[in-house]
Amino acid sequence: MGSKYGGYMGRFLDIDLTTSSVKEYEVTDEVRELYLGSKGIATRILYDSTPQGVDPLGPDNILIVNTGPLTATNAPCTSRFNVTTKSPLTGAALSCNCGGNVGIHLKKAGLDGVIIRGKADSPTWIHIENGAVEFRDASDLWGLDTEETEARLPKKAGKMVIGPAGENLVLYSCIISNERAAGRGGAGAVMGSKNLKALTATGKEKVPIANPERFKKDVKKWVKILQEHPSTGEMMPSFGTAAFVNRCNATNTMPTHNFKRGTFDKAEAVSGETLAETLLTKNFGCLSCVIKCGRRVNVDGKDVKGPEYETLGLLGPNIENADLAKICEWNYKADLMGLDTISLGNTLGFAMELNEKGLWDNGLEFGKVDGITELIEDISYKKGLGAELAEGVKRLSEKYGGTEFAMHAKGMELPSYEPRGAVGHGLGYAVSNRGGCHLAGGYMVYVESNGPLTMDPLTTHAKPQFTAFMQTLLDSISVAGSCNFTAFTVFPRQVLALSPTGVIARIVTKSMEFLGPSLSIMLKYPGLLAVVPPMLLMQHPRILTDITGMKVTFGKYIQFGQRSYLIERLYNQREGVTGEQDTLPRRLTDEQQTSDPKSKVPLSKLLPAYYRVRGLDSRGAPTVKTLERLGMRA
Repeated sequence: MGSKYGGYMGRFLDIDLTTSSVKEYEVTDEVRELYLGSKGIATRILYDSTPQGVDPLGPDNILIVNTGPLTATNAPCTSRFNVTTKSPLTGAALSCNCGGNVGIHLKKAGLDGVIIRGKADSPTWIHIENGAVEFRDASDLWGLDTEETEARLPKKAGKMVIGPAGENLVLYSCIISNERAAGRGGAGAVMGSKNLKALTATGKEKVPIANPERFKKDVKKWVKILQEHPSTGEMMPSFGTAAFVNRCNATNTMPTHNFKRGTFDKAEAVSGETLAETLLTKNFGCLSCVIKCGRRVNVDGKDVKGPEYETLGLLGPNIENADLAKICEWNYKADLMGLDTISLGNTLGFAMELNEKGLWDNGLEFGKVDGITELIEDISYKKGLGAELAEGVKRLSEKYGGTEFAMHAKGMELPSYEPRGAVGHGLGYAVSNRGGCHLAGGYMVYVESNGPLTMDPLTTHAKPQFTAFMQTLLDSISVAGSCNFTAFTVFPRQVLALSPTGVIARIVTKSMEFLGPSLSIMLKYPGLLAVVPPMLLMQHPRILTDITGMKVTFGKYIQFGQRSYLIERLYNQREGVTGEQDTLPRRLTDEQQTSDPKSKVPLSKLLPAYYRVRGLDSRGAPTVKTLERLGMRA
């Protein structure tokens, strides 16, 4: 089939586990021009290839594993692959952008992606070599943890596997690839429901580059920018995402006691600085990464991947735990089981508050760490108390009550940012298509609370517009096949060098509150941005132009993100996940976090303006006019 553009291998396979058959799936250049790659193309396929109302854990649901045009090109921070499916946790579209190595090796195998459908009769492992597919018996792998499973697979192949949690259909089980997790929404359970234990890929193909000489020059520039930027060259390599622990605690955005408060008096004990001083053995990064934000720690004498910020926050302050060694132990155990640590920590916190309020006698208490390691295993095997915790927060609240403090959006548990300390971030949780997600929500906390220059976190001014813009930007990065951390450089290092308390910084942050109209125009008329040199804003458009041969202006670049968001909205609308689910628990919208009356998320005020800037109707559905403007169809 091929493609006239660089960055693509030009082949997509449709693999049916029920019949052990393989056929080609056509992805046209017209589709690439609209959605670029990764979650954009994958959600289009999900919409077109599954019936309305499909059971997420049934054979008719599909699992799409694919890449973006940047993947495997040697551009920095592009060891990314995407997993898209219908989520068993939420019933909504689910896409996970992961830093494992299977995406690079899929491209080396000559493929842009695969669609996996049906259900195998017995445990199966899909192996792809130079575009040829083999169905291998995985009976000897079934029941193994993710580490043992990966160790038994071909050493030089790209790998993605599930652990016992996925096999047992835990609704927040994840997929693991080289210790990195495609972590949210139960993608691991979808693999488990298909009796698929692993997918491996290998090959010798090279990604075609439209303009290789210019690409080499621009990559060198991009690497230099990333290495010299304070966020990607200093903070992230030094402390990883754990750097945000102290920052969030200082700005009332650290969820504590199941999001009852925004600060934890022992946060320093679980901070990135303490981790670096006590348990860190070294840092590491994904293939092609120059940031190297990953942490390695010692757990029981073994060198293993350390916890990210989300894990530290939700298995630390959120359950009133200040034992850093325990968090590292639980993180490792969850990875072995193939369990999402965000949903895990949030579910534990909710269960503890249910017990505290006398709504469910489960024995779990805030600050009590004994038995959690064993409980993680019980959740993964659905044993005893673990069987109930495996259902997640939403289903527990429907059974035991406490909906007002059940910390989820659309059924997906909230990450480790307390949104009453950053109300735009709260809006992002509510309108995220995959449910409670900091990245799909736009990561507004970075421009409200924990970034180098932040606007008033409690004002509503420009928050709907900023949220829409940030979501679009992160979706654009994702569909290209890049790491979201490369977005940090959108703030030039010269700006970051300003004193946060200085006059210029205060003028800049105050002026951000008046950017709403400008951001609205930018999103509605992105063609106006064609005259802005991409290098003044981000490196991705120029690199994409070098690789693909498309003329990618910054305006065209953000249109990829807009379409990615809207195709997810269309899918969700079809599946009954509508604007009625653009909500938050009442604790966040009705209860003040502090003595400041503005310290709650004014969702009813923010939503209408957000819908307008997004081109949605009053019910949160994309309008015909919006779809036509972007060349899309339902």
